[in-house]
Amino acid sequence: MNAPGTHRGYWSLRWHGQAPWRLLFWRDMLGVGSAINLFTGFVALWLLSQGHPVAWAVAVHFAPLPYNAFLVRSLWRNAARPAWTLPCAAAWLVAMLVV
Repeated sequence: MNAPGTHRGYWSLRWHGQAPWRLLFWRDMLGVGSAINLFTGFVALWLLSQGHPVAWAVAVHFAPLPYNAFLVRSLWRNAARPAWTLPCAAAWLVAMLVV
């Protein structure tokens, strides 16, 4: 069992602001998050090109949105992060809505 105030695991560490901000910002958000969004964006375009219903393509396109919001909120909750990361994270979130 974890000691009070310590968290383990991917989701818990990030949500409670205990993951290093550099890891959260650079790897999780800009690296992995962007790759996931690019992949789902291409799948959504492929679905449209194959004549599938638009609703399917829209659903695939916006599927990563909860994960994106989780990453931005986790960065917001991280007390050690520099101030410049918040506007960058917000801009990333908006850009990922388009990609």
